[in-house]
Amino acid sequence: MTVPSPLLAANRTGSLALLAFAQLIYSLDINIVFVSLPEIGAGLGFSGQTLQWVVSAYTVCCGGFLLLGGRAADLLGQRRMFMVALAIYALSSLMGGLAWNPMVIVVARAVQGIGAALLFPATLSLINRLFAEGPPRNRALAIWGGAGASGLTLGSLAGGLLTSLWGWPAVFYVNVVLAALAMAAACVVLPKDILPTVRRHFDLAGALTVTVGATLLVYALVQGPEEGFGSAPILSALLLAAFSLLAFVVAERRSHDPLMPVRLFANRHLVIAMLITFVYMGTFGALPYFLTLLFQQVWGYSALQTGLAFIVPSLAIFAGTQCGARLANRLPVRTALAVGFITGIAGTLGLALAALAGMGYASIVPGLIISGVGQGIVWTAMWIAASAGVTPQEQGVASGMASTTLNVGNAIGIALLIACANGATHSFALVAQHAFYLAAAGMVLGLFIALGLPRPVNVRAWQ
Repeated sequence: MTVPSPLLAANRTGSLALLAFAQLIYSLDINIVFVSLPEIGAGLGFSGQTLQWVVSAYTVCCGGFLLLGGRAADLLGQRRMFMVALAIYALSSLMGGLAWNPMVIVVARAVQGIGAALLFPATLSLINRLFAEGPPRNRALAIWGGAGASGLTLGSLAGGLLTSLWGWPAVFYVNVVLAALAMAAACVVLPKDILPTVRRHFDLAGALTVTVGATLLVYALVQGPEEGFGSAPILSALLLAAFSLLAFVVAERRSHDPLMPVRLFANRHLVIAMLITFVYMGTFGALPYFLTLLFQQVWGYSALQTGLAFIVPSLAIFAGTQCGARLANRLPVRTALAVGFITGIAGTLGLALAALAGMGYASIVPGLIISGVGQGIVWTAMWIAASAGVTPQEQGVASGMASTTLNVGNAIGIALLIACANGATHSFALVAQHAFYLAAAGMVLGLFIALGLPRPVNVRAWQ
């Protein structure tokens, strides 16, 4: 068991509060623009399909650079990368708020994604460094995870409030303030970095090839329904994506300091956690997008009403993260994940049954609560699994690996759900309903993946 030194333990409470706040910022940015998309599209002249890039540019760039961000945290220092990431957030958010055409705001979101790719592994590896493996780390992950998982829906709430009061640029300007506050606090509460004594190098070739490959793949999935998956641009994008990802594999095998060390794939906990994070964001993480569609396009909610509607799932998710830590302290992690996925499946099916025109908000509340609790349980348990058996010197890259699949899963999951749901019907109510059914089916897949964790994965054995 890794025991934090007295120096690191001295201000762990303040550090944990700051890291949870940073995770909230990270998660808010994933969904904060959802509610504002109609106003952004109308104000800047987006087409209906290209508007999705305001969301996908963030998730794709974040997913592409997370491995590099994890390696940077390991080699350059977690505290240092934390500060750099927040500075990037502040500058790119200012750029987004001042955007005057679609290209500027998409670029701003892409740069925000790079900032997120540096921030996420730095916060997660700091958690794993400051808190001993077992119940202390699980409790810390529950607080950190509660902020992050709730931020996925709080982002929609904040987006609705800010858009209603000050217009869509406010969803970008708020990040400038939040990032500045976090940077000031970091100077006071975060412990100094412990840098490796042996000089190591970045794998730029790996970072570039995986970023290009992921970007092209998601482009094809987003534009495919509009241009046709058999069209030349889409087929070219798919072929280039495959080539880039193959080049990434080759680069990793040849690199002395690979972005994704092959030996980490021997850690079964980490590999399964990576698969689960992918499924998680392709299912649970996609729900706010379709809930927003249901609230605004079917039930006619304003941006403010839509934001307020997300209060219930936000509270449910936070409660679920705390349940996840308690379950993981008493049961094998695979059991905690199974409970979370089963709960999520039941709640998401409830959302599908309530997603009909003419049915009010009260009809969907049970599904929001049950699904939210399941989402929170899975969120906490999957990060516990991802950190198990990883040395402190590689926590950054391990968290980068798991969070890469998290973010790519979000972009690919939303694109696939949109394509499949839109292909079945042109009714907004039925599109949302079909998307919920598909998300529940994806959670079933996540359940079977979670059962692949070794039976001895029980945190009581790690104490």
